[in-house]
Amino acid sequence: MSILKLKPSCKDYLWGGSRLKEEYGKEYDGNVLAETWELSCHPDGPSYITNGTYAGKTLQQYIDREGKEVLGTHCRRFRDFPILTKFIDAKDHLSIQVHPDNRYALKNEGQYGKTEMWYVMDAGENAFLYYGFRREITKEEFERRIQEDTLLEVLNAVPVQKGDVLFIESGTIHAIGKDILIAEIQQNSNVTYRVYDYGRVGKDGKKRDLHIEKALAVTNRVPIVKDKSSYPHVADCDYFTVDKLNLDGRIMKKMEGNVSGESFASILILDGKGTISCGKETVEYQKGDSLFLSAGSGAYEIEGSCDALITTIRANAGLVRVGIDIGRSATKIGLVDMNYKLLAHKVIRTEPEKHPEEIIRNIGEAVLGLMEEHGIAVDQCAGAGVGVPGTVDDKKGVVIESDYIPWKHVQLENMLEEYLPVPVKVADDADFAALGAACLV
Repeated sequence: MSILKLKPSCKDYLWGGSRLKEEYGKEYDGNVLAETWELSCHPDGPSYITNGTYAGKTLQQYIDREGKEVLGTHCRRFRDFPILTKFIDAKDHLSIQVHPDNRYALKNEGQYGKTEMWYVMDAGENAFLYYGFRREITKEEFERRIQEDTLLEVLNAVPVQKGDVLFIESGTIHAIGKDILIAEIQQNSNVTYRVYDYGRVGKDGKKRDLHIEKALAVTNRVPIVKDKSSYPHVADCDYFTVDKLNLDGRIMKKMEGNVSGESFASILILDGKGTISCGKETVEYQKGDSLFLSAGSGAYEIEGSCDALITTIRANAGLVRVGIDIGRSATKIGLVDMNYKLLAHKVIRTEPEKHPEEIIRNIGEAVLGLMEEHGIAVDQCAGAGVGVPGTVDDKKGVVIESDYIPWKHVQLENMLEEYLPVPVKVADDADFAALGAACLV
């Protein structure tokens, strides 16, 4: 099947309200429903399929069973499912917070950083949110104002209304204000550094933790300069592309689209009702629904009256690849562009007497260090190929045995992906040498 309807995981954070239950039909037993994770493969809150063969299964289970082809070729550069989509009901102010970029988050949290976008679905008469700084401040002033509870004085307070869009790049200090309903599309991450929380206490009666040291390390302390680079999209970056659909049910009551093999399509229904058809399938939708169309589904048609956000993943034009050759005495690392041009290289000691996990960690850190040294972001990396002398199960990414380095049954692919968050492929070094020669012919 091509059209999957999803049921979210629910979050009851203390600042939440009840609108997602009352107006959007979300099923939840608690009194406070702050967020629903509508499209998610994150272990902290997966979404579940409600129709067809996979009803009751998580979206991740569907992907594992059907294969990553359902995500599309543009998603090959991501180790994990790339995005997370939410509805957020802020009855009260959220904490002042900041998200790290990929490099910092991977090094310190073991997962991706977070860039996100907000679409304001509704807002009270005097609603506002915080978005960056009013002026440039030093790191010392930033820290001092956090300690003195005067941080709000230098934050940029932005009045908002229904239909507003804000792009929150990693490193941007921000907070959703009270009486605002938001649709959020973000990187697949749950890393947030809380800077200021109005002195509130959690369920345990204690003030919620702040993450001041980490926030000081990742925050961009300059005013945000807006541009129109996302046009004609609502938002557009290397992690997601978001388009807005409006059908009024009269003049505009039908939209035809196509889901190619390049990317899946996520359709988040903000308002309205109708049907979506793809192939021989027709599924009804209503306000608050989240729909997933797998890559290669082909032509589809949306009918009815609705406001919706359609999210896809585009190609990354500046991709690089990593080549790693593990030898007995030395490991060679190279970065090449899509035309096989060598951009940078580095040689480190293999030290075969060490435990495989330590060797692999050193390799992963060396790759990230080389990329940082040459100004190449992690999200520009399409993948890594690792050549190892010996017997290799290239389908499972396992080094069965190597005479040059004393490895037996080492899960090289899985272990390296813990440090290098890109698709990793492992093979005998002779096979990779032959492949490299063929690419240059």
